[in-house]
Amino acid sequence: LGYHVGSLTIIFLNVNQMIGTGIFSVPGSILKATGSVGLSLIYWSIGAVMAFAGFGVYLEYASYFPNRSGSEVVYLEQAYPRPRFFLPIAFAVQSVVLSFSSSNAVVLSRYLWRIAGQTPTDWQMKGVAIAAYTLAVICSYLLPASPDLSLTIEPAGVIAHNKYSLWAVNVLGALKILTLIFISITGFVVLGGHVSRVSHPGHNFQNSFQGTTNSGNDLATALVSIVFSYTGYSNAFNVVNEIKNPIPTIKRHGLLSILVVAVLYVLCNIAYFAAVDKAEFSASKEIAASIFFRTVFGKGGAETALNVLVLLSAYGNLLAVLVGQSRLIREIGRQGVLPFTPFWVSTKPFGTPLGPYVLKWAMTFVMIAAPPAGDAFTFVVSLKTYPEAMFHFALAIGLWLVRRRRSRNKFPPSQFRVWDGFLIFFNLIQVYILVMPWWPPKGGIYAGDVSFFYATYCITGIGV
Repeated sequence: LGYHVGSLTIIFLNVNQMIGTGIFSVPGSILKATGSVGLSLIYWSIGAVMAFAGFGVYLEYASYFPNRSGSEVVYLEQAYPRPRFFLPIAFAVQSVVLSFSSSNAVVLSRYLWRIAGQTPTDWQMKGVAIAAYTLAVICSYLLPASPDLSLTIEPAGVIAHNKYSLWAVNVLGALKILTLIFISITGFVVLGGHVSRVSHPGHNFQNSFQGTTNSGNDLATALVSIVFSYTGYSNAFNVVNEIKNPIPTIKRHGLLSILVVAVLYVLCNIAYFAAVDKAEFSASKEIAASIFFRTVFGKGGAETALNVLVLLSAYGNLLAVLVGQSRLIREIGRQGVLPFTPFWVSTKPFGTPLGPYVLKWAMTFVMIAAPPAGDAFTFVVSLKTYPEAMFHFALAIGLWLVRRRRSRNKFPPSQFRVWDGFLIFFNLIQVYILVMPWWPPKGGIYAGDVSFFYATYCITGIGV
C-alpha cells in the first residue's frame, strides 16, 4: 500500500476508534457503578494511565518488529513461538467469534429514538439497531474503502483510493474531537453560572465522594466500561508497515492522540456532572450525552443537532470497525485458519469481502436480538473486554519473555523500551479485570448490571 500513513492519520486512526460511543454512552453507568462523582473521575484518569501503559507495551513490541503490521497477532506469535501458531490462531478465532458491533448499533438506535422524541419498545429499539447496522453493511460492501483487495486494480488506483480513505479517517476524527471540545467548553460555561437552565452548577462536586461503593463487582464493572471507552489506543500499530520511520513517528503522534482523548474525556465528564443531577445521570444508561444536551439547551433544534453529531459518530464508528474487521477476518481466512477459504477471500463483484460482511452482520444480529434490550449494550461491552484482557495479559507477560530472549542472544537494544512501572501497571489492570468481576454483587447473583446471572459474560468469554 506504500507509505501513506502520515502523522495526522496516526493521530486520527487512534482517535476514531477511541471516540466511538463510549464517552457519549457509558459515563452514566460508570457513575452508577462507582457511586460517586469523585471516584468516577478518578476512574477516567486511571483509564488514561492504562492507555498510556498499553501504548508503551505495543510500541516496544513494534520496535522489535518494525516491518510487520497486524499488532496482536504478530506480537503473540513472536512472544510465544511454541506451541506453533497456537496463540495467533486463538486470537484470530476470538476476533471472528466476537466480531459483532451491536454495542454501537444499540447506542445509535437509542439516540435516533431520542431525536424522534419517542420511547421505543424493546423490539422497536432492536429493530432500528439492526436496520442501522444493515445499512452500514450495505454501504461498506458496495463502496469499498480499500481497493487493494481487488487483484485487478491498477497500482495508481490503489494509491489514490487509499489516500481518499485515509483522508476520510482524518475528517471523521476531526469532527469527533470538535464535538468533545464543544461539550467541554459548554461545561465551563455552565460552571461559570451562565446557563439559566442549570440552577445549581457544580452541585455534584460538593461532597464528591459521597456514596462511593465498596463493592468489588461494581468497581470491576466500572473499569470494564472504562477500558471499552479507551479501546483503540493501539489502532495505529495495525499499519506499522505503512509508516516511514515508524517507531519515533508513532511514539510522538500516538502519544499525542491518547493525551488529547484523555483530556477531553475528563473535561466532558466534568461538563456532564456540572449540568446534570447525579441521580438522573446515573440512570441515563446509553444516552448520557443526550441528557446533558437537554439539560443545558432544552428541547429544540440545538439538542437535536447535537444528538445528530453523536449519531454520526456512532454510525462512523460502525463503518470504520466494519471495514477494518472485515479485512482482518478475510486475512484470517486467507491464511487457512477458517474453513472454506474461497468464501472468505472472494471480493466479487464489488471488490469487497462478502463472506466477512455476512459473518459480521449475522453475529451482530444475534447479539442485538438475543439479550434483553436493556442488557444488550452492557453485556456486549463486558463480553468483548474479558477475552481481550486475557490476550493483553499474555502480551504483557510475553514482553518480558521477548526481552529475556533478546538479551540471551545478545541482540542490540531496540528504539524504545516501556518503563517497567507502566508494564506492571498494565498487567495489574488485566488481572483486576479478569478476577474482580467474579466478586458477587451486593444483592445476590442476579443483582448485577444485567438482569441475568452477573458473571455470564465472564463464563462466555472463557468459553470463547
